[in-house]
Parts: sequence; C-alpha cells; structure tokens
Amino acid sequence: MTIQDRNTLAGRPAVAKFRAYSPAGFRRTPYWERLSPDYRALFDSVTEVLPFRVNDFTLEHLIDWSAPDADPMFRLMFPQEGMLTGAQVAAVARAKAEGREPLRAVVRDIRESLNPHPAGQQTDNRAWLDGEPVDGLQHKYAETVLFFPSAGQTCHAYCSFCFRWAQFVGEPDWKIQAREAAQAAAYLRAHPEVTDILITGGDPAIMPTRVLARYIEPFLEVESLRTIRIGTKALSYWPGRFTTDGDADDLMRLFERVVASGRHLAVMAHLNHWRELEPAPVQDAVARLRAAGAVLRTQAPILAQINDDAGTWARLWERSVALGMVPYYMFMERDTGPADYFRVPLLRAWEIHTDAQRRVSGLARSARGPVMSAHPGKVVLDGPVETGAGKALSLRFLQARDAALTGRPFLAEHDDRAGWLDDLRPLPGTAFPHQRPAE
Repeated sequence: MTIQDRNTLAGRPAVAKFRAYSPAGFRRTPYWERLSPDYRALFDSVTEVLPFRVNDFTLEHLIDWSAPDADPMFRLMFPQEGMLTGAQVAAVARAKAEGREPLRAVVRDIRESLNPHPAGQQTDNRAWLDGEPVDGLQHKYAETVLFFPSAGQTCHAYCSFCFRWAQFVGEPDWKIQAREAAQAAAYLRAHPEVTDILITGGDPAIMPTRVLARYIEPFLEVESLRTIRIGTKALSYWPGRFTTDGDADDLMRLFERVVASGRHLAVMAHLNHWRELEPAPVQDAVARLRAAGAVLRTQAPILAQINDDAGTWARLWERSVALGMVPYYMFMERDTGPADYFRVPLLRAWEIHTDAQRRVSGLARSARGPVMSAHPGKVVLDGPVETGAGKALSLRFLQARDAALTGRPFLAEHDDRAGWLDDLRPLPGTAFPHQRPAE
C-alpha cells in the first residue's frame, strides 16, 4: 500500500496506542528488510552517535516505502550518508569491534566535535535568581524565556537534523532541564519584563497531561506572563496526542484553562514538509487544537535534500493557512550536529524564500526568512543589494541579545557560499553592529 492509499483511510487513527522504536527496535520491524545492506551498515554506525527514534504513525503514514531513498520524509527521520564524515563512520565501526569502552570514547569525541550547545545555551543564556542558576530556564531575549521540563526531554520521533540532539544522547552534563516549575515561576515574578514563555524540549507533548499541567499551572499565577508557547512536533509525528490518546480530552481542557486565564496560547508547530499535513489524523489534531483556543504557528529550517525548493515551501504555507495555521519562520539550519549535511547557502535560501512568497497569497507570506538563530540574536537575510563598494548582503536583527540592536540593518560582503552568520564578513571599513570595529 502506498502512502497515498494509506491516507485515504480518512479519520482513522493509525494505531490504538503509541509505540516508539529505538535503533534496536526498528531492526525488528518489517521495514528493516526493505533497506539495503550498505544502508543498514551506515544506520548502525550513525545511530551510535546521533539519536534515532520513530513510531508506528511516522512509519505507516509519512514515509513512502516504495522508494525510501528518494523520500524527503525518510531523510527527515533516518540517518544519511554524509551526516558524519567517512572517517567518523569508520572510527565508530572499528570501535564497536573493540568493545563498549572504546566505542563510548570515540562516540563522545565525535559528539564533542559537533558543537552540542550552540549560541551560548549553557553559558550566556543561563538564568540566575539570588545568585543561583535556574534549572531548565534559558533567557536570551528580554521578553521571552525558554523552559525545558525534564519530563519532556524526548520526542515521539526524532528529526535527523535536530539542533537539540544533545538533549537525547544520554550525556547528563549536556542536558538543560527542570524537574519542577516553582523556581522558574519565581524567576518570572522577579523579571516582570518577561511576557512570553516557550515550553520546549524535546517535546512538551510527550508528557502525560497531568505532568504537563504541573509545569504549566504555576505559570498561570504569574501576572506579568501574557503568552504561553508550546513547541511541538507531535502534530505530524503523533497527532493522536491531541485526539485519541487516553488523556487527550484532559489536554484540551488544560489548554482551555490557559486561554480562559486571559493568556495567549501559541502552539509552535514544527512542520518541515507539506506531506506532513496530508494524513487525516493530522488535520483532525489541528482542528481540535484550534477549537481549544490555541493559535498554531508553523516553523521549520530549510534543509538540503528535504525542502530546499520553493514549491515545497509554497505548498506548505498554503496548506497551513487552509487549515487555520499561521506560517511563522523559515530558519537556517543551526551550527550544530550534522549541520554541514543539511546546510543551504544563505543566498540560495533567500532565493527559495522569495520565490515561494511570490507563489502564494498575502496570508501565506507571513513566514519570515531565511532566519539564523545565532549567538547575538535572530538575524534575517533581506537580500542582495548594490552599494558604492559593489554587491553586498543586507541583513537585519529580528531579535537581539542586546535589545538596542533589534530591527537594526547591517551589510555584509556578498558571498554565494556563506551558510551562517559566522561565515560572513563586514563590508571593508565597517563592522557588524554586534561586533567591535577592527582597530
């Protein structure tokens, strides 16, 4: 049965109960036999380093198993050649033959080389209260904090590009997490400039409703907090979380309480490809969240070999709007994990974003991009420009660690190959606003 045939089974949930597969579990599924011996060897090595998890819904509804190698959804969830270097793959294979301890050392070295915590997450973004660090809280922008509940530090399935991969690989000193919300709520009361909290992970939707409620309810007592955001991939990776799970009704009632408190409830839906919106259970989940009073915004990075063409983005935005969701961001892949495999040059990403916007109506043009969530802030490329010194790239801070930079435009040398803010150089005789001028 093809993916198109499966999706004609409108309205029926894929399975009655959530069931996830680790690498070992996936090898015991019938899908393992559909993969070539060469791919299986690659899978065995890469999944020693990078996290892997799928579930019955993603396997049965999102991947076209008649041609998995060419399928963008397969690439979105399964390791690919080039995500690690040939030397790294070979080192893992050798270490596996030598035993557990040599393998652990090699894997740790490779992970360290993949920049597990970019943009100052474990240093400059830490929140402090009365001289003590606040567990699981990141405060980079004045109005917004990120909160990482410990019970939400996994997902229904993992994306192969995930920039939070360090949360999932069993390195305790790399995890950002909080076991309870009281300390974070106290921090918010001490910082009334914070109006928004993004509950993230992992995926908050992985938690049972009773656990999620224990994290959310203390925030409803903070008067200055006006918006609660939930970052989730569950809409397309496990839509039953919002419709058919045993506590899905309780989850909707929790969300209704957030809305009834007078706060804005924003569900930040991570959707990488329009194919994720095809299954009827996904559309049912979107409708139910909207009925509970949530506003859904869609965001994703632009990824080589998955969604690096204008048609894919235009169709994603149009489908999102048709279902009542607001296109929000086209991100650049962050400088962590297998970023080199997925990286699209900045200028090419701008061309794709511009072309996609030309193909859709005004309501679908709300997605800003291409945007880099870099150390100094969120920077958008507005496009190439001509200056007295020749061609340049015009960029602008959408948000900044230094609030005075927000909205500030700046120019960089024209560079067809640059894929990240650190790859760019200021025009001669100038400096980027977040850097000191050269002496």
